Amino acid sequence: MTFTQKIIALRTIFLKEILRFSRIWVQTIVPSIITVALYFIIFGNLIGSQLNDVKGHAYIDYIIPGMIMMSIITNSYANVVSSFYSSKFQKHIEEMLVSPMPNYIIIWGFLSGGIARGVMVGVAVSLTATFFTDLQFQNIGLLCLVTLLTCILFSLAGLINAIFANSFDDISLIPTFVLTPLTYLGGIFYSIDMLPEFWRSVSYANPILYMVDTFRLAMIGVNDINIYLSLTIISVFVLALYIAASTLLNKGIGVRS
Repeated sequence: MTFTQKIIALRTIFLKEILRFSRIWVQTIVPSIITVALYFIIFGNLIGSQLNDVKGHAYIDYIIPGMIMMSIITNSYANVVSSFYSSKFQKHIEEMLVSPMPNYIIIWGFLSGGIARGVMVGVAVSLTATFFTDLQFQNIGLLCLVTLLTCILFSLAGLINAIFANSFDDISLIPTFVLTPLTYLGGIFYSIDMLPEFWRSVSYANPILYMVDTFRLAMIGVNDINIYLSLTIISVFVLALYIAASTLLNKGIGVRS
């Protein structure tokens, strides 16, 4: 394929992904806004108003970056895992695989949809947060970087989950038993400095901790972990998952019978 043809193929998959989740926005965008608004009311206003400041910030201000990041993670993951598995289920992924289109165009096509939905929901949740507090943005460049890396990482994770899934039940196992626990234990509601030594050491094995911590630094200017270490770990996970997804598609594992 020529470069122009590759761009057309990538744009076609991207537009298909955008239209897919935009058409059902009540099921893909609105639930995250309602869920996070309830968190803001219960944990931010009702319970948070009874708690002391965390690292010099009101409790609601401290948890908002984590809540936004939680929405970005779950939506970028959910978009790719459901879209790619639907392609397998409806058999039109086979048309992509037998076309001259390189596999990396297929990967980035699906990733672009996950990135778009993650960013769109992140913006919607941020706008919702303005009804509860004044948002702060200390470093816009770092905010955009960690958002992009997080969307790519969890879009890749969703893609790998979809490649191995054999039924619609399989695409809900990882979010239920792995993604949700890691998200809630990733420092959204607390600083790891508040944990006992043992649990603090265990937390360092959770990759979501580094994303939440970096996002919090970009928004309100406080963090628990060295920023360069966090960005390095996130980048390593992105690279590892990209190589894994590319290898699986090149070998046809889970998509060819």
